[in-house]
Amino acid sequence: MRLPFPPKRLLPSIGSAMLVALAASPAAAHVKWFAPYIVGAPPQPVSMTLGNVWFWTGIVLVLVFFVGTRLVERSPTGEAILQGLDRVTDPLWQRLDDFVRVVIAAFFVAIFAIGGVYLTPDLKTPAEWVSWMQLLIAALIFSRLTQPFAAVGIISLWLLALRDYDIFHLLDYLALGVGVAGYLVLESLPNPDWRARRFEVLRWGVAIALMWSSLEKFAYPDWFYPLVVEKPFLTFGMPRDVFIPMAGVAEFTMGFGLIWTPLVRRLSAIALFVIFNAAVYPFGRVDLIGHALIMAIIVAIAADRTREVRFLPAARRALVGVPAGLAAALVVFVTGYWGLHIAIYGTKGSVGAPATEHLTHTPNAEQPHGAMGLNDGTPDAMTAEVANRAAMDRMHGPMMSGIADPDPDAAFVRGMIPHHQGAIDMAETVLKFGRDPQNQHFAREIIDTQTREIAEMRAWLHQRGIAE
Repeated sequence: MRLPFPPKRLLPSIGSAMLVALAASPAAAHVKWFAPYIVGAPPQPVSMTLGNVWFWTGIVLVLVFFVGTRLVERSPTGEAILQGLDRVTDPLWQRLDDFVRVVIAAFFVAIFAIGGVYLTPDLKTPAEWVSWMQLLIAALIFSRLTQPFAAVGIISLWLLALRDYDIFHLLDYLALGVGVAGYLVLESLPNPDWRARRFEVLRWGVAIALMWSSLEKFAYPDWFYPLVVEKPFLTFGMPRDVFIPMAGVAEFTMGFGLIWTPLVRRLSAIALFVIFNAAVYPFGRVDLIGHALIMAIIVAIAADRTREVRFLPAARRALVGVPAGLAAALVVFVTGYWGLHIAIYGTKGSVGAPATEHLTHTPNAEQPHGAMGLNDGTPDAMTAEVANRAAMDRMHGPMMSGIADPDPDAAFVRGMIPHHQGAIDMAETVLKFGRDPQNQHFAREIIDTQTREIAEMRAWLHQRGIAE
């Protein structure tokens, strides 16, 4: 089949969409490993995401990437690209099962060495025997006779974690755990038809895990705010409320790409591998160990030369199947995420009793967040008071300086910018420490509207050459 125009014309569009995905790279770090969170808190309404222009901008750009890739894939150029990828990855493909087994075993050895966690850095446990069980799982992986027992061990650890963590929290890790366990079982089978599906099971497990966990960026954008404050370089100069939804779109759609046609899934895997590697530098060893399984499976997907499309092949090969499939995935996952949260916690959510923060790293003393940045060991109300007082102290000086400008128009704008920032800071405080769902809604609206107004006022000052 010939393309209606040369494939090279597609490359700028595909490249721009890939760059959007890669620009969001450090946000691939799992937020619960690095920042305070309350799983039972009510999520931001879906309407906030659906009304966000940056969410739709990201969706459109990624659709350009997917449709462009499918057009190339249907041409001789697409087959040439796939054959080129086959040649590059052939040494790995020949030993792909060995690679996957070694990385799975190395992952369990690593979390055994860390100690005190179930399967992932944010699932803490004081039970020492859990670490030894994870070391046993690593040992069982190297023989086909014992791989099914390793699979049972992985699922058992997930079930054991239910004693300490609720089901909604653990859904972040279910798909990946089932995918790895399914691979170990299928890889051990003598039946070639069943064994041939082992990498497909892995691929679906990672894809579902990425799409599910990406929804946190839409449901709980305030969880990411402390990371942006502590590590402002993560946004690459983009406004926080532009970067977070775009990062969520990148993670969801690249995860979706892993279950599509061969070229789409292999390019998505390459993009995700770059994304996850870029997150290692700012987030360090915890991120590297926590994402080791996903990164290894992504490498396996990039090396997988299988051309067969088993699930809904006609829909996935059609160009219209790309937007239709992505829309269906969004509906299923968004409905499942918000629906299950309501089913488990109710419409008002459940924050439980005040507890120590879930932190798996040492916060930066120069850019504190959480209890460290406020008043460790004090009740929530007192901690919130300290945060609000700090916000007012930061606001007062710049605001008084601004309103002293002899030009009344400039005085208004220069005074309102710190005033708005003070309101944003207070809104973030109530998002973190408040309990009332309506207040949480007010706070998010204040953050959205006043962030936009600050940008508009700064643009006004810039046009007139007035310093802020």
